[in-house]
Amino acid sequence: MRLTELKLPLDHTEAELRGAILKRLGIAADELVGHSIFRRSYDARKPSAIVFIYTLDIEVRNEAALLARLRGDRHVGPTPDTSYHFVTNAPRTAESPRPVVIGTGPCGLFAGLILAQMGFRPLILERGKAVRERTQDTWGLWRKGQLNPESNVQFGEGGAGTFSDGKLYSQIKDPQYRGRKVLTEFVKAGAPAEILYVAKPHIGTFKLVGMVENMRAEIEALGGEIRFGSRVEDIEIEQGRVRGLRLADGEFIAASHVVLAVGHSARDTFEMLHARGVHIEAKPFSIGVRIEHPQSLIDRARLGRNAGNPLLGAADYKLVHHCANGRSAYSFCMCPGGTLVAATSEPGRVVTNGMSQYSRNERNANSALVVGVTPADYPGSETDPLAGIAFQRHWESLAFEAGGGNYNAPAQRVGDFLAGRPSTTLGSVVPSYTPGVQPTDLARCLPDYVVAALRESLPAFGREIAGFAMEDALLTGVETRTSSPIRITRDDEFQSLNTRGLFPAGEGAGYAGGILSAAVDGIKVAEAVALSMTARQD
Repeated sequence: MRLTELKLPLDHTEAELRGAILKRLGIAADELVGHSIFRRSYDARKPSAIVFIYTLDIEVRNEAALLARLRGDRHVGPTPDTSYHFVTNAPRTAESPRPVVIGTGPCGLFAGLILAQMGFRPLILERGKAVRERTQDTWGLWRKGQLNPESNVQFGEGGAGTFSDGKLYSQIKDPQYRGRKVLTEFVKAGAPAEILYVAKPHIGTFKLVGMVENMRAEIEALGGEIRFGSRVEDIEIEQGRVRGLRLADGEFIAASHVVLAVGHSARDTFEMLHARGVHIEAKPFSIGVRIEHPQSLIDRARLGRNAGNPLLGAADYKLVHHCANGRSAYSFCMCPGGTLVAATSEPGRVVTNGMSQYSRNERNANSALVVGVTPADYPGSETDPLAGIAFQRHWESLAFEAGGGNYNAPAQRVGDFLAGRPSTTLGSVVPSYTPGVQPTDLARCLPDYVVAALRESLPAFGREIAGFAMEDALLTGVETRTSSPIRITRDDEFQSLNTRGLFPAGEGAGYAGGILSAAVDGIKVAEAVALSMTARQD
């Protein structure tokens, strides 16, 4: 049976947890067979009195009688079935057609994994390299300012989420427990078991690398195939249906079911699809900067005297401000105890992002501070659904110039930014961005309305978190890859509106935002592919 909303002090013992269960259920000690934690969160609205909040699965000696006695208590009931159920287990043969998945980010990996577990032996194509080789290329940009356009933070095994905080929570509704399936597979691949029950689970880059390799091994063991260095250059469409794919090396792969999980930065792929007539529309996203503070400042502001408690870890935050110019500014992808990273995938451009290791023990906290933009802000969007890509490229190129033209990022102290003067030196907050930063005026590489919104929101955020608008807090630009600037529209069967057999998926197609939601979308699309292929064969 399940018990929810059980609250205990931060420093409680296991015996006190067991005692609270007995008291809450009104049973004797010998009636409680055992318990396990399904979910644990904490309430820090009063930093001096932080409490843990538990959802527990309980085993008792006479469950039916206890449930009958507690009927009407909304916090007690039968434990729901949270296991994942495959949509089909129809046996496949060696002669069965193979679905193709493009991309090995969270969406592509889980689409491939689910298809493999159902026996469909998917072929997975990745333009970048395997995760460890890709990591070396990524360090080449961070340490030497050398960019490999095909192997970087955006492209390669694991996708952009590999170089991130590894957050595994989202606001999606998930009645089929696909999110639970994602977490379970991650634990099987080497993630800490705590991600199954903590309220805001995360993994971190170093752990993600090994997990991605283990997931690849399972896919291959189940008959799937993963090819690296295999960029899809063209798609063959006949009479509104996918017939095959052309790779950059000239190879043609016949295919009737293609999962498109290319991520939000595959701009050349978007251009190719648009040229082939696949239905695409412009969508909103957000742009802005990254802000860094001492993590100790955020811990004190959020957790009070409990700052530094290992049970709580590094504190995070989530902020939003509705501005006088009609825009909304908000924090995004907050990375406690993390670092800023160079995240461009194109030469001559600067893009920032944030990442953390599992320990979250670096000196700075960082977060994107971004402002929403819509297709009305993209010049030419009335006729060109890809106008948002040109909009991103424009500001990324200006950031490259403002940073010195060597992949250093433009940076500015908050005090200078609010005063409207360029920074010439940095203050007490040591930048974590590599290759390095160039003090300058960030207004050079952001739209005026974004600058205005950020200048209004920073003092407002400072009223919520003491010290947030401190003079020496550091802004680094630009953050432009918050989500895809396009949506590859799909129907109720998860296929492209006008191209049968093409299954747009994940962040790049405009249907997810973050590791967990992208992975869940990959599962949904894999299910749709399986049902479509089974129906065609039947």
